[in-house]
This record gives sequence, C-alpha cells and structure tokens, in this order.
Amino acid sequence: MADYQFWMVNYLIRRLLFGLATLLVVTCAVYALIRHMPGTPLTLDLAQQSLDQQMSPSELRRLERQYHLDRPWYVGYGLWLGNLGKGELGRSIKEKKPVGRVIGERIPRTLLLSGTSLVLAYVLSLPLGLYSTARSGKLDERIVSTFLYMLYAVPTFVAGLLLLVFFYKDLAGTPFQLEPGMYSRNYDELSPLGQVFDIAKHMILPVICFTYGSLAYYSRFIKSNMEEVVRQDYIRTAKAKGVGPVRILLHHAFRNTLIPYVTMIGLTLPALIGGSVVLEYIFNWPGMGTLYLQALSQRDYPVIMGLTLIFSALTLLGQLLADILYAVVDPRISYQ
Repeated sequence: MADYQFWMVNYLIRRLLFGLATLLVVTCAVYALIRHMPGTPLTLDLAQQSLDQQMSPSELRRLERQYHLDRPWYVGYGLWLGNLGKGELGRSIKEKKPVGRVIGERIPRTLLLSGTSLVLAYVLSLPLGLYSTARSGKLDERIVSTFLYMLYAVPTFVAGLLLLVFFYKDLAGTPFQLEPGMYSRNYDELSPLGQVFDIAKHMILPVICFTYGSLAYYSRFIKSNMEEVVRQDYIRTAKAKGVGPVRILLHHAFRNTLIPYVTMIGLTLPALIGGSVVLEYIFNWPGMGTLYLQALSQRDYPVIMGLTLIFSALTLLGQLLADILYAVVDPRISYQ
C-alpha cells in the first residue's frame, strides 16, 4: 500500500510539472501570435471612431504605455506571467473590467448548454450502444446504426443553420418559433418560473446541435468496443456455463469496455467549459465561445490569454483525470 501511494504521488508530481511546462509553451506561443496579428485594440477603436471623436497622438501613446503595447511581445508576456503569479489575469482592454469577472460571467451560460448536452449524450448513448450490440446484424440495429452514421456525418454548424432557418424563419409568428439568443425580449417582465421556461425554450436548438454528434459517436464507440469484448474466450465460457445473455452483456462484457469509455469522459472536460465557438456564435448564445470570438476580433489580449489558459489547463486536467480513472477501473494498471 505504501509503494502504491508513493508511485501515485510520484506520478501526479511528474504530470503536474509536465503540465506546467506545457502551459508555458502554449501560452507563450499564443501571446506571440496574437501580438503579431494586424492591428491593436487601440488602433481598431480608432478605425471605428469618427474624426471628431478620435484621440490625440499623446493620448494614444499614454494608453499604449498603460496596456504595455509599446513594449516587445516577450516583455508583455513576462508582465502577464507576473500578474498570473499574483493570481490576476489582468483587465479587459475593451470592457475595462477584470478578466476573471468577464470570463466568470460567461462560464455558467456555457455550462448550461454543454453540461446539458454531455449529460444527454452519455445517458442516451449507453442504452443505444448496448441495444446495438445485443441486436447486432438485425434489421432494427442496421436502421439505428445507419441513422447514427448519418447524424455523425452532418457538421454541427450546418445543422445549426438549417434548424435556425426552419424554426426561426419558416415558423415565424407561430407558437413553434424558436429564436436565437438566451432570452426573449420580454424576459424581464416574466415571472421566475416563466424566465426558467424561456431560457429552456432558447436552449432547445443549441442543445440538439451540441448533443447529436456526441450521441452518435459515443453509441458507436460503445458498440464497437462491446463487439470486440463479446468475442473473447471468457465470454464464450460464460455462455457455455449457461449464463443469461443480459448478465453476459452487462456484467461481463460492459465492465471491460469501461476503460476506453472513462478515458473519453476525462477528455470531454475541456468541452464542458469551452463549449463550441461556432455554435454559440450561430445561436447568439452569450457564452465563452462567443466571448473568445469577440476578444479575437477586438484584439483584447488579456481576455484571449485568460481563455487560452483556462482551455489549455482543462485539456491537461482532462487527460490526467482519464489516466486516474484508468487505474480506478482496472487495478492491473500501475502508476509505476
């Protein structure tokens, strides 16, 4: 037991050190790239202002010094790292607020979509995958598999646009019309329960687009792994001993497909927070994906770096979680 704990702690320390080094490389590369993009937050603002509203050259230089835009990119990155060491992500150049507050306002909105879609995908993919395995080769299974293949082949942004055209444009003025965005125009006038139903109504289309691709992939993933397991010798032995098909499928076969399945669960952690940039933009959902696009178009460097740090850290954390779940599911796997 002591050896197990030693190797586990040793493994976690090594992975954390590797993760910190990876974060340094990723954030440094991203900062260098965005600082070399044409334009700055200040010059983009100048281009959008009328001649009588434009700031003087001295005011422009003052703001450049304030936001360290007058220094080389590597100096700016060092200053950003220094603020990060103090637990600060800087201030948004565009919104004039702390980056942590700007991102914090968007996280619950993205979690509402991505969390709902991931739960639906996992809950529905398990019975679908098991059903497809049990009915493998039958007509009904072929119909289900073909439908899932068709779903997986349709890009989510194409499905999103088609759903918007039908439910927003073609059904305009009917009770079935579904608008983009997170709230209706009369949201503030609704009762608390009415506001909940209003948000739920606006979630329908984006949740469908978030879910169907994952549902198709996860269910096919379970089926392919289950079909490989049911061909193993111990499954044939269980059948020869008279074990029922349901018990074989759930108790013997499914347990041995958990290792790749829990790996997939760990790797979905970044998507839980990151959501989908394109889908949030299509449905005008004010989440982190939309914020990332806005920050890129406005050259809001602190917000871009804050989001990059969060997405990268979640990716590394998801991989670490998948490895830990590996050892939990299969005791034969050693941290050594």
